[in-house]
Amino acid sequence: MADTTLEQLQELIAEMEARREKVLAGGGPERVKKQHEGGKLTARERIEKLLDPGSFVEIGTFTEHQGGRLMRGVEAPGEGVVTGRGTVDGRQVFVFSQDFTVLGGSLGKMNAQKVTKIMDLAAKTGCPIIGLNDSAGARIQEGVDSLSGYGEIFYRNAVYSGAVPQISAILGPCAGGAVYSPALTDFIVMSRGSSYMFITGPEVIKSVTREDVTFEQLGGADVHSRKSGVAHLEGDNDEDVLRLVRELLSYLPQNAREQPPLHFTEDPSTRKTPELLEIVHPDQRKPYPMHDVIRAIVDDGHFFEIQPDFARNIVVGFARMGGQSVGIVANNPRVMAGTLNIDASDKAARFIRTCDCYNIPVLTLVDVTGFLPGVAQEHAGIIRHGAKMLYAYAEATVPKVTLITRKSYGGAYLAMNSRDMGADVVYAWPTAAVAVMGAEGAANIVYRREILASPNPEQTRAEKIKEYKEAFDNPYVAAGKGYIDDVIAPEDTRRVLIQTFEMLRSKSEQRPYKKHGNIPL
Repeated sequence: MADTTLEQLQELIAEMEARREKVLAGGGPERVKKQHEGGKLTARERIEKLLDPGSFVEIGTFTEHQGGRLMRGVEAPGEGVVTGRGTVDGRQVFVFSQDFTVLGGSLGKMNAQKVTKIMDLAAKTGCPIIGLNDSAGARIQEGVDSLSGYGEIFYRNAVYSGAVPQISAILGPCAGGAVYSPALTDFIVMSRGSSYMFITGPEVIKSVTREDVTFEQLGGADVHSRKSGVAHLEGDNDEDVLRLVRELLSYLPQNAREQPPLHFTEDPSTRKTPELLEIVHPDQRKPYPMHDVIRAIVDDGHFFEIQPDFARNIVVGFARMGGQSVGIVANNPRVMAGTLNIDASDKAARFIRTCDCYNIPVLTLVDVTGFLPGVAQEHAGIIRHGAKMLYAYAEATVPKVTLITRKSYGGAYLAMNSRDMGADVVYAWPTAAVAVMGAEGAANIVYRREILASPNPEQTRAEKIKEYKEAFDNPYVAAGKGYIDDVIAPEDTRRVLIQTFEMLRSKSEQRPYKKHGNIPL
């Protein structure tokens, strides 16, 4: 009797393993080969590259589609998506990886159920959600059920936004309604040459607008990294994208209730930064590389820039100072003189709010002449978009430190996190100047009558510009009024900033009760 029971058990185990092997094989060797020939990894290979070795635990392995008449006789091992949990640098994450070898990774009702299950588990346990996207989109054979599946995912993307980090890697096609789940997540990382995102494809566009465009030209990684701003990071291939995802996670906490992980560094917090004396020229008309300023003050000179090729007049990204994650927002004097335009305002506001969601302090480096003037900017809504930056800084309750490196003029002075907008501490270098506008423009307005009445207007104008510069083009007027807490030597910048963030580590700020604010979208 015991032998019979053992045989039955072994048969059941053998059947289980046979079923598992079938699921593990995905769409079969021919489709796997085609995936590799396209320069892409399979869904399971991607998970292996992303997670710590041997840490993946699959969830929903034997899920099958429940499609109707059009899906009869159709096999879909794993339902076209691999879901589960694992660790990245020892920290638990939940992941779903769409399997293009199975029905093109198309999303049906049960496919969506697998995804929403791990999203719910991630929210309950307070862990990041990582989506590896490579799908043909909604499964047409399942009709409205597939649309319902997308709705369930979108809903969770929105509800869990700001609760746990959500990262989307685009490693293949992502079209139609499928693009909105990644768009609702915190970060999008795209693979160059093998991924694309768009609402309507080239064929539809050609039939409607007669525009002839390729997949890459319409929604490739370069387009979304440089023009649209949809993508936050761009990798050379699958492996590079997954490396970027791992690094990105290292700056983020597990959830909104926790602090980002501290990282040990041998870079002394008291290290002097004399190189800054050579980088930043006192002459406001001479641009300098803001990236070099950032690298000089952060741990080990490493800056993880976000959206590096979009709205390059402003720089945002993550670094560490004294081992602590810090979000950095900085004007870029080498591009459009660091002025704020629509795209820069959107880019900065989004990044500031992301930092605030996940308890990441914000350092703002200021060298700005103002908002970009022009009819095109005004008609496109620079008022509304610029207000997003003001709102984001005012709303944020994380530690906020501002350093004015050179000029800070007009409304942009406020938009770059002035004392009045909620900065906890504001510093300036001796090269800084805070005013309503630059000396040249101000002299023309303030001393207009004297200049026009002068027998030598140009000489008088030059004298008045010099007079205005001596009076206002320095940090001491603002410091005298309490808008700047201290004027510091550039070589002491790293030490002072790290000490300030350490002082602010226990910051707690309460706001009036509300469901949520109404950001000017």
